[in-house]
Amino acid sequence: MEVQKGASSATLKAYGSDLAQLAEFLRGQDADLGRPETVTKRHIQAYLAWLFRLGDAKSSMARKLAAARSYFRFQQRTGAVAENVAAQVRNPRQEKRHPRALNVDETFALLDTEQKPGQTGVESAEAERLLCRDLALAELLYGSGLRISEALGLNIDDVQLSSRVLRVMGKGSRERLAPLSDTSCERLKSWLDERPLMALSDEPALFVGSRGSRLNRREAARIVERLCRRAGLDFTVSPHSLRHSFATHLLTAGADLRSVQELLGHSRLTTTQRYTQVSLEHLMEAYDKAHPKASKK
Repeated sequence: MEVQKGASSATLKAYGSDLAQLAEFLRGQDADLGRPETVTKRHIQAYLAWLFRLGDAKSSMARKLAAARSYFRFQQRTGAVAENVAAQVRNPRQEKRHPRALNVDETFALLDTEQKPGQTGVESAEAERLLCRDLALAELLYGSGLRISEALGLNIDDVQLSSRVLRVMGKGSRERLAPLSDTSCERLKSWLDERPLMALSDEPALFVGSRGSRLNRREAARIVERLCRRAGLDFTVSPHSLRHSFATHLLTAGADLRSVQELLGHSRLTTTQRYTQVSLEHLMEAYDKAHPKASKK
């Protein structure tokens, strides 16, 4: 599957777990269902119904169905089964939900380097070092629109400050160059000065955690939550919300869809088009608030 789809290691791991769960369910129904040729469309539908009763989210169910489709596609190609029974089952209907996009003022507050009211004393050298790292990471997520996996996968050698670009390894092992804003360059320079005091001597990762090794997703999520609190925001967002804000702000400002697609590293334009709806919603909200003829009060 990795060769066929260019799937990430995280996706492969999730698919492996999903297929193990499917096999366990099928064997629980009938011992003979351990053989792929005995599985029918109804068995796959029963599996989804079982997942629903367990309380699985529809997005999780859709991923597990995708894993089953990949498995039976492989079995079909090898001649083990005549048809892909999982492909005959419809995806669960999902509500279209977008990550929260920060407005420009909220984004600037989150990325602000100034001390906020209510903070007392001078932050310790270690705390300042962590803040330096946190702001550099957040600037890349918003300033370059990186996926969190892309940002955490960066090595020092991927940073080209003189050219103001990053070498990014995206989904499906697709490499691209991402531009760096002036502010991102400044934050990265500051972090690169501090990084040797935190990183293990042989660690290539650009962003490291408290133990000196590559920063992980959980730590990155806590970083963004901490920056939200520091900014005085009454809500928290995920790292992906900064990428989402990057795309939304570009489209709202008039950037063309193809350019945004390239910047985000999307292989398909339809993926980028999801952001146009969010951008339109923001424009309509501004219209309703400001235009005297927009709505009846």
